[in-house]
Amino acid sequence: MPGRGRQSVGWFRHSRCVDPEKRVKRQKSKDADERTVGATHGRRLTTFLRPRMLWTVAICAPLLTGCAVLAQGAARDPNTLWVVVHNVCVQDQQIFANPAPCAEVNLTDGYVILKDPNPSAPTHFLLIPTARVTGIEDPAILSPGAPNYWAQAWHARRYVDQRAGRVLGRDELSLAINSVYGRSQDQLHIHIDCIKPAVRATLRAHANAIGPNWVPFPVLLAGEPYLAKRIAGSDLDGVSPFQLLAALPETHAAMGELSLVVTGETGAGGRAGFILLAGRSAPGSGNKWGEAQQDHRCTLARSPERRVANLTNVSHFARL
Repeated sequence: MPGRGRQSVGWFRHSRCVDPEKRVKRQKSKDADERTVGATHGRRLTTFLRPRMLWTVAICAPLLTGCAVLAQGAARDPNTLWVVVHNVCVQDQQIFANPAPCAEVNLTDGYVILKDPNPSAPTHFLLIPTARVTGIEDPAILSPGAPNYWAQAWHARRYVDQRAGRVLGRDELSLAINSVYGRSQDQLHIHIDCIKPAVRATLRAHANAIGPNWVPFPVLLAGEPYLAKRIAGSDLDGVSPFQLLAALPETHAAMGELSLVVTGETGAGGRAGFILLAGRSAPGSGNKWGEAQQDHRCTLARSPERRVANLTNVSHFARL
């Protein structure tokens, strides 16, 4: 997308969706005549905002659901996520110390957390790098010292807990990234949401078939074949699922064809760990979406297990 692309993001309705350079210039006009600042400023600001507000209404903001950018009658733009992150969330954080419309902007670790605005996906969040990273095929994710976006995405599961209304179990949560053939956005994003109940049940039923090495999972998951691998640990700090996937000789040169899913588990004796699922796709074939293992309506949230009475026990709820 050429230029700053601000007007193409009609997704947001808050007043900060004005070009930040113009906002800064306006803030710095302290030496202007007081009558201009006072009496005229409101009219000028209204004149400045009105055409942009009308434009955002006219283009009918695209809504993200899964990996697709949905808008009735609107063309898909593979750079929408990048524009939202780079032109809106990051700049609002830098100028106003406010991440809106993102839920979180972490400039130190280089990522944002963005809520899917689709009302039919109430628990769905995305982790998106603040650097330009196209997707699972980008060599930057395997470079030495690359950020561990998966670890940060797992820590961000608290946002799903808040929307679900309770603290979800490890095996009720999942992280997913789609293949290059199953996405419409050319900016890396990890989906954070509940796992499908049927997928959770299948993983439990065949837990003994999963070991420390990549092996074919014995049954289809959401109708697709996957490789499966188990790793130990309560979090993903120091463990990169991208690196574990790329370690397979047959996948390193074909990362773009892969989808990757991570879900937590609690093993024997309460031992915490994760199950990694890797699917491979090709143009016109299935298995494009690791996200297909997720439930954006979070059916599991209605389970009485581990229900919490006081949501203030879950950190950062007030930020959502």
